[in-house]
This record gives sequence, C-alpha cells and structure tokens, in this order.
Amino acid sequence: MTWCTGLALVGALAACGQPAAARTAGSRGLAAGSWGRAIEVPGLAALNKGGGAEVASVSCGSAGNCAAGGYYTDSAGGEHGFVASERSGVWGRAIEVPGLAALSAGGYSEVSSVSCASAGSCAAGGSYNRSIYDQGFVAVERNGVWGRAIEVPGLGALNKGGAYVVSVSCASAGNCAAGGYYYADRGQNTAQGFVASERHGRWGTAIKVPGLAALNKGGPAEVTSVSCGSAGNCAAGGGEPGFVAGERHGRWGTAIKVPGLAALKGVQSDVNSVSCASAGNCAAGGIYLEHRGGWQGFVAAERNGRWGQAIEVPGLAALNTGGYAQVDSVSCASPGNCAAGGLYMNPHAHGFVAVERNGAWGKAIQVPGLRVLIKGAGGAETVSVSCASAGSCAAGGYYFDRSRHLQVFVASENNGVWGTAIQVPGLAALSKGREAFFPTVSCAPAGTCAAGGTYTDASGHAQGFVTQPG
Repeated sequence: MTWCTGLALVGALAACGQPAAARTAGSRGLAAGSWGRAIEVPGLAALNKGGGAEVASVSCGSAGNCAAGGYYTDSAGGEHGFVASERSGVWGRAIEVPGLAALSAGGYSEVSSVSCASAGSCAAGGSYNRSIYDQGFVAVERNGVWGRAIEVPGLGALNKGGAYVVSVSCASAGNCAAGGYYYADRGQNTAQGFVASERHGRWGTAIKVPGLAALNKGGPAEVTSVSCGSAGNCAAGGGEPGFVAGERHGRWGTAIKVPGLAALKGVQSDVNSVSCASAGNCAAGGIYLEHRGGWQGFVAAERNGRWGQAIEVPGLAALNTGGYAQVDSVSCASPGNCAAGGLYMNPHAHGFVAVERNGAWGKAIQVPGLRVLIKGAGGAETVSVSCASAGSCAAGGYYFDRSRHLQVFVASENNGVWGTAIQVPGLAALSKGREAFFPTVSCAPAGTCAAGGTYTDASGHAQGFVTQPG
C-alpha cells in the first residue's frame, strides 16, 4: 500500500495505482517559506505528442543542480521514460533516457524515481516492457551526462511475471541503492521485494530481500522505499507485513517486521516511506489496520542500527474520526530530527504534518491554511515532506478547490513552526484553472526548497512542472 491509497479514498486520480516512487524536488535560491514559480519542464511538450506526461520524481544534489524524471506519451500512445537536468539554477531540456528505446524496443517505459548525490551525479530507476513482462532498469548520470539505461543485473532471473524499480537513493556519486518488486510467476499474488546496490559506479546483482519470504509466508510483498545514509549503509521498507531491512557495509541483512506493530494490534501493515539521516539512523512511516477495523498511521525510528518500537503518530487518533489515516512520507535532517506527513479522515481527507525533535515525536496537526484553500470542498493529503535541517522542512500535497479540481499546495516549517499552505506559485497560469497533481518537495542542505509535479493544460493534456527561482 502506498500514498495512492489515500488518494483513492478521496476519489482523486484514475492514475493512482501506478508504481510509487521516492519523490523529491529542488531548485536554487528558494529559502524555506519562499517558493519559486512553476514552469513546464523545458522540451517536454515537444516530446509529449500524445498529451500524457508526468514528472514522477525530482532530486537535487545541491542548490540549483537537480534532476527530474517521469514519462511522456508519443503520437502512437507509447510511453517513454525521460530525464531532465538543472545546472546552476537553469533547467535543461528533457530527453528520453539514453538506451531505453533499445531496451523497450520502442514500447513502454517510465522513470519512477531519481536521486542525486551531488551536482551532476544522479541515478534513475523505473520499468520498461519489451515483450510480455515489464522489467526494471537503472541509469546513471556522471559529471552531468546521462549514461545508457541497463536492466537491473540479476533481476531477469528473478522476474517471471513483471518487475519494477520503485525507489532509488544515492549516498554519494556511484554509491546508490534501488528497490522494488517482481512477480515470481505469472500470478498477480506473487509480488516479492528486491534490492540492488551500486558500489563505486557498478551495479551489483538484484536479490530478494533476505528473510522476506519468512515474514510474508509466501504472500505478496513489495519494497516501496529505499534510503541511504552513507555508501553501503541503506534501509528499505515496504509490506505486507510492514517490514524494514538494513544494509550494513554493503551487505543486506534480514528483513524484520517493524517492532511494536503487534503491540498496536496491527492486523495488516505497510511501510510507505523510509529516510536515513546517517548510517544506522533512520525513520519509517506507514499504515496499519487496527483489530477494531480502522486504519491508522505510525512512525518508527532506528538508532545506531537498532529499530525501536513503532508508535501511533501522536495526536493522529484524535484527528482521525473517519477511521482512516496513514503516513505517506518521512524525511530526516539529522538523527532524531525528522518530519512526517500524510492524511486522516474527518469526515473528508485532510493533510497533516508531524515533527520529531531530539528523538521525540510531537503531535500531528492539520497543515495550516489548508481549510482556506479547500473552501469547504473537502479533500486534501500531504504526500511529500523534506527537511533541510532540524526545524526547517517543507511539505507538499493535494487539495480539492471549490470547483472540485485537484490543486497542489506547499507549506514550509521555519524554526520549528509550520507556515500557511499556499498553491504553488504560477501553477494556476500553467493549468488554466484545471487540475494539478503528483506533487513532490525537496529541501537542499542549505535550506532551500522547491516543488515539482504534474498538471493538465488548457487542452486537458498532462504536462510536467518544476519550480525555479522567482
């Protein structure tokens, strides 16, 4: 289960259900609380002859040096994965991922996730289809030049019915991790989670997450998120059941069920997001089904390589009178200093944020200002959070406006206080009042933040946007 579940509840998107990605975004010179204007990804409209494009993920290695990825549709309806790079605050033109056309034989492909370790050093992951089954790929950018996409080594041997890279994370140039799922046979109830690691610029063989088969007792399980605190030290999370697994010094350990979920009387559970501030210091967030039948959001923390007990997000039960809440995204700036965002029902969907300070989680609150944006229409969700430093974070999500159109909001936390949510500047002009969705936010270490996502233009065609300095 991913953040798309919440959107399905509020009736948001027909596209919900596509592989989720660990989405981030960025741009130069935007101090927390000051948002740049949205622009269409340069060159994407020229590629997008079929009227369907999406920015699925954006990531920044440093302020003004970023990468974006997603897909566009050609005139025949075929989907193709693209990447675009920002250099010194200027976005370059979108290009099809080199080598993807050869892998997919001109058929279907998409980028689900990108991650940048430093300026011009990034990785992208996603899926393509050459014949009957989808397959997972990775591609690497070195010194500002994207290399050719390759099938994830070893994934073909595991994949008997389709495979997808859902999330990538890079700790440093040439040292990344990828995670996702594959089908062990043609049955659609056989999804299994996998991870693969890149070391010194070379991708290793994909493996089934160690110990996952014992946890899920032969049922389906997926990796939904990976995060690397340093080279060779990463974490992966997913479900079902909600699990975490750690990589230490380049070796993946055995997956464990998130501690404490049983004490919360979680009948079912999923980890939707993981974030690592440093090696062995991470956070996880997700959703669990209470024995009484309601869904609730949880967070858990890893300290010095040991996962602590999962807890219900403080204050979320009081907000969640509609019986459904979940954590969609977590982000950690330093050990014990993180943020979480998601949704709760009361009775409509509402976006929330919660903050961890010095190892203690504070109470969840509705994102300030969302009620004003919604204007009684109902329906909002926080789907992405990112922290530059302790007390300096950003959140992004969706809301329904008065006309029942989906729009994208952003909000900033400064010195530990969350400011008022606003619509992404300039997005209304791009979308001509139509819908915008798939938001993502990212804050560079210097404290600058930006957003990216997708909107529909005046012709009803889906296009990708990123923000740039105003």
